Amino acid sequence: MQRWQQAGFGLYVHWPFCQSKCPYCDFNSHVSDAVDHSEWAAAYLNDLRRYALETPGRVLSSIFFGGGTPSLMRPETVAAIVDEAVKLWTPANDIEITLEANPTSVEIGRFAEFRLAGINRVSIGIQALNDTDLRRLGRMHDAREARKAIEVSQAVFDRSSFDLIYARQDQSISAWEAELRDALSLAAGHLSLYQLTIEPGTVFGARFERGLLQGLPVEDVAADMFELTQGICEAHGKPAYEISNHARPGEESRHNMIYWRCGDFLGIGPGAHGRLTDAAGQRYATVARHMPGDWLKANQAGATHDGREMLSQDAQATELLLMGMRVNSGVDLTEYQTISGAPLSPTRLEPLRAQGLVEITNGRLHTTPSGRLVLNWVLKELLA
Repeated sequence: MQRWQQAGFGLYVHWPFCQSKCPYCDFNSHVSDAVDHSEWAAAYLNDLRRYALETPGRVLSSIFFGGGTPSLMRPETVAAIVDEAVKLWTPANDIEITLEANPTSVEIGRFAEFRLAGINRVSIGIQALNDTDLRRLGRMHDAREARKAIEVSQAVFDRSSFDLIYARQDQSISAWEAELRDALSLAAGHLSLYQLTIEPGTVFGARFERGLLQGLPVEDVAADMFELTQGICEAHGKPAYEISNHARPGEESRHNMIYWRCGDFLGIGPGAHGRLTDAAGQRYATVARHMPGDWLKANQAGATHDGREMLSQDAQATELLLMGMRVNSGVDLTEYQTISGAPLSPTRLEPLRAQGLVEITNGRLHTTPSGRLVLNWVLKELLA
């Protein structure tokens, strides 16, 4: 049995357009006043049909519309993609179809239409629950709209989630605790909580390099915020199942679990990444052209895919560790040995166990609570 048959097969659809570019965002997103929605819908359907020729007979576990801001798509475009996908592949009985959304009033007003288009889960980019920090983060909504979006999403969709960013400028631990408790009182089954990271190539990155991004918490305070987050969420019945994601049992993001378990997923749209295993068992990484205009032009010219790299056994084993160690269930060491051809080196593993950063339970390697605090360092040591 190939790994994707256990971990799942998903579809990621990237909508690259936003109303504005957030200063912390390093995703492939672009501001455009003129988008031909019919032209884009046809291009997405082209890609679906091309990939379907390579993946016949598969069961489709999930569809995820990301971006950019996919809630700016026309609902009929979303419906056309969903309808075509469930014709080309067999949908799982419990297929998860997620749309990322911003909480502006225009997008909230489309929620019912997106439900009719086939969306059964929404993930809302709230990011903060006070107006001062929303302005600092470059968001186009206010706290009142954020709360309204959460309320409407829970009334319209079977499942919903929202994102918050913490370790923000001038944010104290007590302020984050109050905001987190407020968020948990609003949340349904799932909550994503990300530490603010300053990425190169972003507006925040440029400001940081010039010394103009003041008030960021020092590393120890950010670590305290992380530990506080874990404890409060667990006490509220939404423990972390991944480094930044919390859910009631059974409410985990099925699509993201495909990534973390190294399943197969098709990535369509500008800059979208994918992983695909062929009939012979060889696994490939795929990536689409980055710029929207280039991607659309190539698509209309009949390009079957934009970039494909065969993944070596070493690369697959590395990816298994990088992705699998993010989730609490960790990595099956027998599977790692099967892929890599050798067990994980004891000289890498034992010092981490001795320091109480990782454990092995029922043949699975996973981080301890202390290890999750320094996950990037743990991974660096495992992969040294």
